Amino acid sequence: MQPEDPASSLKTDLLKSPDTFCVLVGVTGSVAALKLPVLVSELLQLPGVKVRVVTTEHAKHFYSPSDVSVKIYTDKDEWELWTQRSDPVLHIELRRWADLLIIAPLDANTLGKIANGICDNLLTCVVRAWDTSRPLLFCPAMNTAMWQHPITDQQVSRLKEFGYVEIPCIAKKLVCGDEGKGAMAEVSTIVSIIRQHLPNQDESLQKT
Repeated sequence: MQPEDPASSLKTDLLKSPDTFCVLVGVTGSVAALKLPVLVSELLQLPGVKVRVVTTEHAKHFYSPSDVSVKIYTDKDEWELWTQRSDPVLHIELRRWADLLIIAPLDANTLGKIANGICDNLLTCVVRAWDTSRPLLFCPAMNTAMWQHPITDQQVSRLKEFGYVEIPCIAKKLVCGDEGKGAMAEVSTIVSIIRQHLPNQDESLQKT
């Protein structure tokens, strides 16, 4: 039996239906990436929500793909999928598929890249190609000393100027042992904010 063509597999995986809200989760190389399985699991409990993940290579250090119940796209997928001009371009296909992009966590390195328009991996290419009429949410996460560096505020402000929505980091004892601001927002907070972007959300709130 012949293996399925990668382009056909992608087309099947990214099928959309009118009653589905497609959430693309970007995950970067912060220790907060270990919360990815929980975030995906809670998002899948929202009505009509379909989830896919785009990961950076460094983010893989903090979670096990086997703990994530949806398809995870990587830089390798981007380059293996395209072999000739007629093949789909993965970062464009993901951009078309997603109704909302949430980057959780957004580490200092990727924050700097996005603020300066750099697109050197699958996730940053999706961001660079993003349809700004659709919501893009970002959840900064980094060490307190990195958060307090003057350039961080400049870069966060730049993303807001692009129309992206910050889900602010919080203060707590970090995994490194430091205490202070820089931890990613709680998963429950992130899911609650994403819920506000679901279609017909006002109607469902009136019924409850």
